[in-house]
Amino acid sequence: MCRFVSSTEGLCALLVIGLSAVMGCGDDGEQADNKPDTQQQQHDTAPPVDVSTAADASRSQAVDTRGAATDGGAVLVDSGATTKLTTIAIGAVPGGSLAPLQKYFSKYIGVFGVHIVATAKVSDKKVLHAAHVLAQYLDNDEDGVVDNPLVVQTMVKQAGGSVLVMFVNGDELDNSGVFESGLEEKFAIQDLQGEETHPEGSRAGNGFDATLEEVLHLVTGKGYSVAYPDVFGEKVGSQIGDAMDKARGGQFISTPASYPSSAWYHYGDDTCDYGCQVTEYFYWSLTSLLGAQGYPGRCAEIANEWQPCTKEKLQNTDPAIYKLLTDPTYKLPSQIPDGSYGV
Repeated sequence: MCRFVSSTEGLCALLVIGLSAVMGCGDDGEQADNKPDTQQQQHDTAPPVDVSTAADASRSQAVDTRGAATDGGAVLVDSGATTKLTTIAIGAVPGGSLAPLQKYFSKYIGVFGVHIVATAKVSDKKVLHAAHVLAQYLDNDEDGVVDNPLVVQTMVKQAGGSVLVMFVNGDELDNSGVFESGLEEKFAIQDLQGEETHPEGSRAGNGFDATLEEVLHLVTGKGYSVAYPDVFGEKVGSQIGDAMDKARGGQFISTPASYPSSAWYHYGDDTCDYGCQVTEYFYWSLTSLLGAQGYPGRCAEIANEWQPCTKEKLQNTDPAIYKLLTDPTYKLPSQIPDGSYGV
């Protein structure tokens, strides 16, 4: 679901993705597990591994998730001919333009100039998972360079910067005071809760990994929709808006009490305006195209909201959005992130 949204000065000439040593690793409320998992490939004592060369190393070799401390907490990569990523690591929230976030968050990772912050209660494992997923959405072929520089530059240039904020659950978010702080006016924010973040992946009995949804909302809402307003703009008359109108069985500026029987997208949240509906439509369409919604039991689970839950169903049911999302012009992801960037 979409929750927060808002607009940084800055360029993406240097790609940022790792940070200093972990500051105050906290318990997750669900009992933060900081142990390694097979998807994150993390070890507390392992030396840093350059993720740009990790593919050439043994597949069992670990990427360091703690990183060495550096000035400002960021590991900056040389902006020379080969702009590659180094480590994905957690550090303290930097000062400067991000200082207002320090009151609420203690953990930070920078990914290609996009920010992730988390409270002490969110486990390191889940913060790192979010960072890996974001990196894979932006650099889907994992060659160390973003696939669509315009989209990433657009996200970076949003007022205050694009920021994924992580709380352990909805109660922590609601009680944090963030809603009353005005942060959503200073930054382009999207929230993700630790309890809905599943580094082990989506599966029946465990639930859908909401990281795939909320991180994508940040990328599409603050990247694609702004970089290509006539194509992906969250508004009436954009190409994706026109496709959504067909999917909903008509153009509805506000959420209708019920949808026509011909509709295959029928999001029922009456607090979700037209722009929000486009955000959700983009998410449902792309993740279905990439296979994230097709695990056992999932299609039936989401049928009340979304029907073409696989690539084949999407192509047959909604050819307009299928054509748009597979247009190579926009360099959208062609593989769903699995949370193991560069490993």
